[in-house]
This record gives sequence, C-alpha cells and structure tokens, in this order.
Amino acid sequence: MLLCEAAAFYKKQGLTLWEQMINIYEKYGYYRETLATITLKGIEGQEKIKEIMEKMRNTKASNVGNFKVCELRDYKEGKVTNLITNDIGKTDLPTSNVLYYALENDAWCCVRPSGTEPKIKFYMGVKEDTMEKANAKLEELKNAMLKMCE
Repeated sequence: MLLCEAAAFYKKQGLTLWEQMINIYEKYGYYRETLATITLKGIEGQEKIKEIMEKMRNTKASNVGNFKVCELRDYKEGKVTNLITNDIGKTDLPTSNVLYYALENDAWCCVRPSGTEPKIKFYMGVKEDTMEKANAKLEELKNAMLKMCE
C-alpha cells in the first residue's frame, strides 16, 4: 500500500518511481552491495573454512586490494581496531565468527562462515557518484575479497 501511495505522490509531480530513485541516488550517491559465496563440502571443507577465517583474522590487512582498511571489527574477539589511529575498542555485541572491514570512501566488506551450510560468505558494499562506477568498484572489491582467502 505504501508503494502505491509513493507512486501516486510522484506521479502528481510528473515522476515515475524509477526517476525518483535516480534523483535520490544523484543526491546521496549510488550505493551497491553484493554477496559472494564459496562452498566447501565435507570435513576438508570445514577445515578450509576454518583456515580461511583464521588466516584473515591473523593477517590484520591494511588493504583489501586497492581499498584502504580504516577499521577492522572482529566480532569473535569483541574487538574494534582503528587502523588510522591505532585505537582499540570493544564491539559491545554478542560473540560471532565475523570479520568486518570498514574501508575508505564508504566502502565495506564482511566475511563469515555459514552456520547452517558448508559455505563461507563475503558481503560487501560501495558508494560512488554514478551507477557504472559503483558497479565497477563493487566488482573490484568482490575480486579483492575472494583473493584474500586463496
């Protein structure tokens, strides 16, 4: 019902919902997000997922590809590390096997093993001033994240 009301509101202004969405993107930026998943079955797969998480946790990367890491949040250890100021704080959230990287220019990425499937999942997002730049930047970040776990 709310979507119908929004469509009617913008129609009175001579806009479609798509045109208004583009107006919002133009004002606030083009935010794009995606998910990448690697499936690793069996006991060997479980061990490999564990190894990937340990490697990423112990590496403390200052970059993800060409993206500078500003902050690393380790929800398993409950620790937030600001890589610019070297300040260390607490997440104050429940313990979870998740690593979150806050990157420069409003980009971010996160990695976690699935709790129900033999998978490791990578979530990521970027912001740019055009949809084309955002899509390209997102693909670059996705490739960089996947390369980190090789």
